[in-house]
Amino acid sequence: MFEFLEFFAGGGMARIGLGERWHCAFANDCCPKKAKTYRANFPSAEEFCLKRIEDVEFDRIPAGAHLAWASFPCQDLSLAGKGKGLDGQKSNAFWPFWQIVKGFSAIGKPIPIVVLENVVGALTSNGGRDFQLLLQSLQEAGYSYGPMVVDARHFLPQSRPRLFIVAVRKSVPIDPDLCTRVPVQTAWYPKSIQNSYDRLDDSIRKDWIWWNLPFPLLKPRSLKSIIETRQPDSAWHSPGETSILLERMSPANREKLEQVKLLGKPVVGTIYKRTRIENGVKQQRTEVRFDQTSGCLRTPGGGSSRQIIICVNGGQIRTRLLSAREAARLMGLPDTYNLPLRYNDAYHVAGDGVAVPVVRWISENLLEPIAERISLTVAA
Repeated sequence: MFEFLEFFAGGGMARIGLGERWHCAFANDCCPKKAKTYRANFPSAEEFCLKRIEDVEFDRIPAGAHLAWASFPCQDLSLAGKGKGLDGQKSNAFWPFWQIVKGFSAIGKPIPIVVLENVVGALTSNGGRDFQLLLQSLQEAGYSYGPMVVDARHFLPQSRPRLFIVAVRKSVPIDPDLCTRVPVQTAWYPKSIQNSYDRLDDSIRKDWIWWNLPFPLLKPRSLKSIIETRQPDSAWHSPGETSILLERMSPANREKLEQVKLLGKPVVGTIYKRTRIENGVKQQRTEVRFDQTSGCLRTPGGGSSRQIIICVNGGQIRTRLLSAREAARLMGLPDTYNLPLRYNDAYHVAGDGVAVPVVRWISENLLEPIAERISLTVAA
């Protein structure tokens, strides 16, 4: 059994993804609603600490963990963050977390593996300076690092690319088969990663690791397979509400819809509201997709962030909000997962989490082999 610390834990999705070989020795989040959800799903979670990361007492965190997982706030690193980056009010929570990690090194009990998860915007925030600063912080604390972009669409019917930085203490032996001299699997190393690597100072590049993470063989479930077919009439939009959504489609999106109508059979898709600049004026547009993959779930900060299900059967068109359970399924959560009763709370827990099967894949193919070597080294 390997021990881990789960910072910015949310609803515990990293914990579920890591699986049964991992024991959670400590978990933390500052959101009471997420904390309630976490405890509802892990009833004996005495290890959970409901505090802002900067208020967590170092002595409360047990030493000896193999892994520290941190899905730290992304708002200031995303497009919505207006370039505030790691100095922003939300994303600067990385720094007190990092002080905790360095604290264990200071007492002679360093954490061997650290995983940082965030939006892909972390690669380019502040012209790439935030990304370099993250890697520099890891390097100065004695870690080598392997950033990857893993999109949940390879595992789930949701397009959700995320940056994962798997960092390992330089003193930890790593199986050579886990690394490559150059990036082999381009699915995890898109141009955004390679461009970021090229922008780094040579001194930072020298401790970069290209992880040899395989590609999943199984195809993900379709969007149709996770949709709840039995919904009360009250869940569906009125004909007028649906008409407004259709009227706001661009010609290209209308054409997609017309092609699906011609199929003459039930087809499920998703609609997303977006603001577009047209002739210098902001216009709200609805974009539709029928590729059996949803857009990226977000937190319900406003109406535009909520995905809409569209069901087409010939000339019959119905629309409704994505349900809370459907959102959970899009994150890979089992139907036994206890969701908050309020829709917005449930959607927030799901939209602000990490995709469970992505964590499982990284753990199975990378984290567990490294942790096994650590355990063997300690035993010897």
